[in-house]
Amino acid sequence: MDAHRYLAAYDAQLRTDAETPSASEVVARGPLRLATYEGGRGFVTYRDLGGADAAAIERLVAEVVAHYVARPDITRVEWKTRGHDHAPGLHEALTAHGFVPDEPESIMIGAARLLAVDVPVPDGVGLRTVTAEADVRAMTAMQDRVFGDPVSEVDADALLRRLALRDGMELWVAEAGGQVICAGRLEPVPGTEFAGIWGGATLPEWRGRGIYRALTAARARSALRLGRTLIHSDSTEASRPILERSGMVKVSTTTPYRWER
Repeated sequence: MDAHRYLAAYDAQLRTDAETPSASEVVARGPLRLATYEGGRGFVTYRDLGGADAAAIERLVAEVVAHYVARPDITRVEWKTRGHDHAPGLHEALTAHGFVPDEPESIMIGAARLLAVDVPVPDGVGLRTVTAEADVRAMTAMQDRVFGDPVSEVDADALLRRLALRDGMELWVAEAGGQVICAGRLEPVPGTEFAGIWGGATLPEWRGRGIYRALTAARARSALRLGRTLIHSDSTEASRPILERSGMVKVSTTTPYRWER
């Protein structure tokens, strides 16, 4: 029953403009919302596809690609799919138009109060929010290394722009010996019951010691202080069991499809 209730709340509250709060532009194409972000990124989302059949979906995908191709500033686009959607032929249409699927992730939802527990961390490890530029760049560099990406300034620049907007996003880190060893974001969603937890990453040598769970608990406590009662996250298989042990449940899956110019 919780999974059904959570999924209904997810579709009703999160698959709206609340999903693209920091976009510089959002354009409607039928049931789709085509968002554009600073830094050359496009993002495609929707609540549902309006009962479209395979032929109609293929036309929508072609229109999306044409829209972004006509924008030379856009270098990459993510089309966010959900496993519970009725979307005949969507995979085939996306791949035919140059999109490449990532690994599926689990959509996890749970009550914030179940996550907001005291979790001990090893001696010498501290948790805090960060806003200073040097701290933000140290955080994103660690995340890049954990995810196997080249260390880049792009994510740090985007987060610094977000912090300047004061839209409620919080950046949380765990540190030891002056080094960022674990990190993640909290994103309260305006006008909803939800806050999202994103970007969770822990250095390999610090895993298995409860640090990521403690950082999740800290973000959940902050969400409750901000009046949010539900937590949602798109979870990899590495973090899904940790969130399940904290009381979150898998309600569906999501697979990002990526296009690059």
